[in-house]
Formats: sequence, structure tokens, C-alpha cells
Amino acid sequence: MSDFLEEIRKRGSGALDKKMGIEIIEASPNRLVATMPVEGNTQPIGLLHGGANVVLAETLGSVGTQLHAGANRRVVGVDINATHHKSATSGIVTGVATAVSLGKTLCCYEVEITNDKGERTCSARITCLILAER
Repeated sequence: MSDFLEEIRKRGSGALDKKMGIEIIEASPNRLVATMPVEGNTQPIGLLHGGANVVLAETLGSVGTQLHAGANRRVVGVDINATHHKSATSGIVTGVATAVSLGKTLCCYEVEITNDKGERTCSARITCLILAER
């Protein structure tokens, strides 16, 4: 693994990602894969919290955009949406982010989140802005 990718993986593991147990399995500008446990990320009635899906999607989109932008650029999320299709109550969910557009200033990803059975539980889309070089 390249030093830059390793740095991004560490940077991608911010305090919230660590709390939520997000683990990046695969990362490139075009495709990213990560897992997240359901346990510890539930709402009061025991279902995976919808906001947890959004955090997973934003993590993947932000890391992918950073890999595309390069080490000297900073990125920020500017738009995210999620549709929750099915609940998850145990095990892990897996997010797969696929680049829709990798531009000079904007990157967009579609994120499919599935449960242990491979059933889609959430569809998300995130757009990130690449800030000017510092």
C-alpha cells in the first residue's frame, strides 16, 4: 500500500469513524469498500441508525475524493443524501462507493450499503469539493 494511501486511511479514521467501528477494506479514487458494525450504532429500538449509514457514506466519499485530489489538497463534503430501504439489526453492513464523477473541483460518489445477506439497506450519494492548493 502506498504511503499516501496509508496516510489517507489513518486520516479517514477520525474520531467518529473509530467510535462507529468503520474499517476501510479497499480504497482507490474509483471504488472504495468499508464495513461498519450494527452493534453500537443503533437507534433506541435496536435498528441501525440512519445517521450511521450517512457517516459511512460520507467517510467513503471523502476518502475517495482525497485520493483523487492528492496529498496537497483538502476536501470537504458539500452534499449528501440517503434513502433507507431495509433495516439492519445485527452483524455488519458493507458500503461500496463508486465514483460517478471525478473532476478538478468536485467529486461525486454513489454508495450502496448492504447487510450480511447482501441485501441493499441504503443508497446514498455524496458530493465533495476539492479546495484550492495550500
